[in-house]
Amino acid sequence: MPTRVRSHSKINLGLAIGPPRPDGFHHLTTLYQTLALYDVVTVSATPAAATSITLTSNHPAVPTDQRNTAWRMIERALERLHRHAAVTIHIEKNLPIQGGMGAGSANAAAALFGLERELGVALPGLDRLELAASVGSDVPLFLLGGSVLGLGRGEQVSPLPDLPQTPCVIALPAVGVSTPQAFRDWDALLLAGESTTAAGKSLTNTAEPDRLEKLSLALAATYAEPGTSGIFCEQLPETKQGCSDANRSTPQNDLAESSLLALVRTGIENDFERVVFPIHPPLREIKRHLMGDPSGVDGDGSALYAALSGSGSALFGLYRSMADAQAAQQRVQAAGVKAVITHTLPRTAYWRTMFAG
Repeated sequence: MPTRVRSHSKINLGLAIGPPRPDGFHHLTTLYQTLALYDVVTVSATPAAATSITLTSNHPAVPTDQRNTAWRMIERALERLHRHAAVTIHIEKNLPIQGGMGAGSANAAAALFGLERELGVALPGLDRLELAASVGSDVPLFLLGGSVLGLGRGEQVSPLPDLPQTPCVIALPAVGVSTPQAFRDWDALLLAGESTTAAGKSLTNTAEPDRLEKLSLALAATYAEPGTSGIFCEQLPETKQGCSDANRSTPQNDLAESSLLALVRTGIENDFERVVFPIHPPLREIKRHLMGDPSGVDGDGSALYAALSGSGSALFGLYRSMADAQAAQQRVQAAGVKAVITHTLPRTAYWRTMFAG
């Protein structure tokens, strides 16, 4: 019987772009977070004398040949497993294409999970990560799920303590953004000397590594020893030092708010906004709708944090409550843009809900 795998999406809680690398990619620092929204990838595989792959999709824009990341994943996985198989893959597309939500990369990871279950064999963990990195920069994060630190070109991944499950609104504009073009626009911006920090300092190639290090250190500080910032106290035993009684009794939504606000205070941002927003001005306005009025009182639907995801075009907002998320969804839809409500997906839930049955 074919294996159905939920191919979950992601957002980027902060993304810093560094200098170009000799291989043509850019150095990055980012915090990935998986979401409950997903495609469904169905895999059927049987041993065969020679490998054959057939790929279909309900979406006409999905490549059905070697250009597809799921195809490449299956092909390379079989080579590493020293197996031949007749494999069929069907991708039921719910996530946007060129949306910055990692849909194609997630499809590749889901295809691997399906293949391994179908054949009853699995690659060792290190081989899996190496294989995933060879297929795409975002693919390795989907082998971990939850909150994940991404370095290198994004493929060097480390699991971080999970943020609590948090309401999220995804805005889906009717425009696609090419990631390679966004990187080219970023490089052109730097060469033109037009990119400045909030302090007005030029973002030269010399300063770029400092930006990556700054975000890395900010994330590390946020995820420091549990209790030092009051973020994870609810999960700690009563004898743990550094947590007040008030912190121990913090409700789940307050815990999520504390965690996210700690991240926001580090100054996290998505560098892609500096080049994508000028080219697609409506995206900046959508972010404003997602944010709401940060100076308002609790319950007015304002976001804890909102940003472009990856290079876009999808944008997201994270909220204190479902009521705030619903208010944000209404603001975005009133502007004529599709918006869906979902939630962040911690690592345990990511794996528990992986297989669709």
